[in-house]
Amino acid sequence: QVQLVESGGGLVQAGGSLRLSCVASARTYTFNRCAMGWFRQVPGQDREFVAAINRSGKDTAYADSVKGRFTISRDNTKNTVYLNMNNLQREDTALYYCAADAQAIVTTTPTTSRDYDYWGQGTQVTVFS
Repeated sequence: QVQLVESGGGLVQAGGSLRLSCVASARTYTFNRCAMGWFRQVPGQDREFVAAINRSGKDTAYADSVKGRFTISRDNTKNTVYLNMNNLQREDTALYYCAADAQAIVTTTPTTSRDYDYWGQGTQVTVFS
């Protein structure tokens, strides 16, 4: 069982930065075996993939819309995954979710929501201009 709690969302001006964190309440051994991802959702729209990172943290994947602006990373000693978001734009406004894929193989960076087993409650990011 993995419980995920996101933090770090807020209100930011366009061009600004935020850092999201997601702490997993799980045994460190369990967290280390999870691929982790970030998704976002705007009311009335489907949940959208943002970024993913494999179990070791060496491999990552990004949506085209955030490449070059967002960076996903993880600290397996702290059961935490991060999303650094730079040059934020109004279209980045959404509820951001952290997710864990507990079935991942070592090299996996899952990009679809159905691959993930556990989800957090989300943290709101609002970008104004």
